[in-house]
Amino acid sequence: MRRDLANPRLLRVLNERRLLDQLHEHGPASRADLAKSTGLSKPTVSAALAGLAEDGLVHLVGEVSGRPGPVSSLYDMNAASTHVAGIDIGRDWIRVAVADLRGTFAGRTDGRNTARTSAELAGLVGELARAAAREAEVEWRTITCAVVGSPGVYDPVRGGLDFAPNLPGPPDLADRLRAALGVELVIENDINLAAVGEHAHGAGRGKANFALVSIGTGVGMGIVINGELYVGARGAAGEVSYVPAAEEPVTAAQSADSFVAGGDSFAQGADAFAHGATEAVTSAPGVVRAARAAGLELETAREVFAAAADGNEAARSVVEAEGRRIGGLLVAVAAVLDPEVIVLSGGVGRNLDLLGASVERRIAELGPLRPRVVASVLGDSGVLLGAVAHAKSRAWDLIFDARRH
Repeated sequence: MRRDLANPRLLRVLNERRLLDQLHEHGPASRADLAKSTGLSKPTVSAALAGLAEDGLVHLVGEVSGRPGPVSSLYDMNAASTHVAGIDIGRDWIRVAVADLRGTFAGRTDGRNTARTSAELAGLVGELARAAAREAEVEWRTITCAVVGSPGVYDPVRGGLDFAPNLPGPPDLADRLRAALGVELVIENDINLAAVGEHAHGAGRGKANFALVSIGTGVGMGIVINGELYVGARGAAGEVSYVPAAEEPVTAAQSADSFVAGGDSFAQGADAFAHGATEAVTSAPGVVRAARAAGLELETAREVFAAAADGNEAARSVVEAEGRRIGGLLVAVAAVLDPEVIVLSGGVGRNLDLLGASVERRIAELGPLRPRVVASVLGDSGVLLGAVAHAKSRAWDLIFDARRH
């Protein structure tokens, strides 16, 4: 460590990073203000700013007058000096955003996921990514880093995705994405990135310990501990879709090859194995199956919740049962993590106005733990915002790694 700190190049880079972090967090400042806020000497600040300005990472944005002393120049980071990309791959939609170093979107493109193979999916992602870059008026090849949010768990040793039954094709998607995009690429679980997005922009902002539980096409959880994303030893932390679903006695009306979760809906055993017991009954497809079992000819979970909001008693019963299942899952989360808040997201989870009462009743039935539960306000952009935030952080590391050498 002492040997490293004696390296003038490393010291210069550390000082530059400190200044840019300050400008990123607090905005434009004079050299005197930067010296005061960072504890660096004025000559050190001047030298670091000169090096950063020469490489286009900071620029003059104005002057400060009207106070004793000479007019002071105001510096700010040049957010447009580098661009990053965030990519959200869902079962039905693919969303891509190109953003500057402050995370401000410069271009965004959304497209339907019509792919049936991993090759088609990678090609579609590549097309949408380049369309977003064109909208941002930057060349895709200049993107410093792209982060992909995908269902499943990425194994960096094998280079493949596990636990992603909602994606098409064989397990070569990661390699195909790298080939199609051709830039520095990070692949991360989509719900983990949703938690990052929530931490940066949503209900998790300012929270050191919280969990995001997403219930939509699938079921997953992102965990933030001490302000950092926690993924576990092999990246599978938060795979709550595989938490066993609570079972109750099977009634005569239910088929022998199905199992019951919460007593109100069912799923085929094979589906439960592929998707996890909790996901098979608590996700959007599980809600639709429960609605059809209750005699409702509805196609989507959104339609089920709309019918419940309109007062349909059968739909209200399905929503009540869904809330009870979610409540049971949240008690398990609270017992293990004791988070400051649990954020519910996803096409099903964000309907807390309809689910809230049954969630609370089930939590009260299961013991003394009372987690605070709120709905995400980020809508369909949570994963994308998290991907951009992660890409931005990675880009800073790449920039300063290059400046050290």
